[in-house]
Amino acid sequence: MTIDPFLIGLIGSAILIVGAAMPARTVLHPARSLKNWLFLIGSACMFGYAILHYLDGGSFFFVLLQILIAISTVLMMLNTDDRIDTPILGLSGVTLIAYALHLSHGIETIIFVIGLSVLGVGFALDTGTPKRNIALGVGSTVIAGFSYRESDWIFFGLNFFFAAFSFFHVWKMKTATKG
Repeated sequence: MTIDPFLIGLIGSAILIVGAAMPARTVLHPARSLKNWLFLIGSACMFGYAILHYLDGGSFFFVLLQILIAISTVLMMLNTDDRIDTPILGLSGVTLIAYALHLSHGIETIIFVIGLSVLGVGFALDTGTPKRNIALGVGSTVIAGFSYRESDWIFFGLNFFFAAFSFFHVWKMKTATKG
């Protein structure tokens, strides 16, 4: 019996999209948020998909993306202080960016690096804030562009919808504060 990477990616994407669709609420601790648990579980599935898809001929850049997402998700769930998680994510991001640039110097690498950096920061920011949702939306939009160029429709669909829901939540937060 073989494991179908597409199915794992589809399940992971669905879990992440459900999490992204949920309202962005401020919580006392990130581990008390169903939305964050969906992000954790969905990200774990996507990490599995990225590895299996790479072994089947897919882009290694998605494995790098999921490494940074895994680090940021763990830091988010542990509720680490920004003074701790910012240097950790910064060092991790710079290391992964350097490796990505070492692998390739094309425009697709630059697109990937920008999306990777912004998305990683977004995951670590405080839950339920416009700043976090803007970072997640921008990072996901850029990664969707990269995914389109790579013809990876699992990551394209995931990041397209993730960006849409992130920007929707920013809009809802902004209109709620005005009304």
